[in-house]
Amino acid sequence: MIFIARLLLSLIFLVLSALHFYWATGGKWGLDNSVPTNLEGKKMLKTSVLSCIVVGLGLLTFSLFYLLPLLNIVLPSFTNFLHWVIPSIFLLRAIGDFKYVGFFKSVRTTKFGQLDTKYFSPLCVLLAGLGFIVAII
Repeated sequence: MIFIARLLLSLIFLVLSALHFYWATGGKWGLDNSVPTNLEGKKMLKTSVLSCIVVGLGLLTFSLFYLLPLLNIVLPSFTNFLHWVIPSIFLLRAIGDFKYVGFFKSVRTTKFGQLDTKYFSPLCVLLAGLGFIVAII
């Protein structure tokens, strides 16, 4: 079970990382629907090449964190806290800010809001759940 959880986490984080690097290099697919908007359509976050690169690197790091033990590469003991931090980040993201993101958002009728309810927040719950399984086992 832990092998499958680690492998899924690593693959999902790798795909998400690649998507952010794609956006950083000028790709447009999915970008417009990846940022929360208010009811008037104004984006609530400012995206930039740098922010896409930073997020992409973070997600790539998460991918490697879950992959390296599968390759029998032992991580330093000071990284053990990441087994709890990473899934906690995604659990908090799924809960949301109570306005624009997460299951408890109040702005639900925007394109992002609909995608968040249907795909983004459930993905965060999946990442959190798999991450906590790895942390516990």
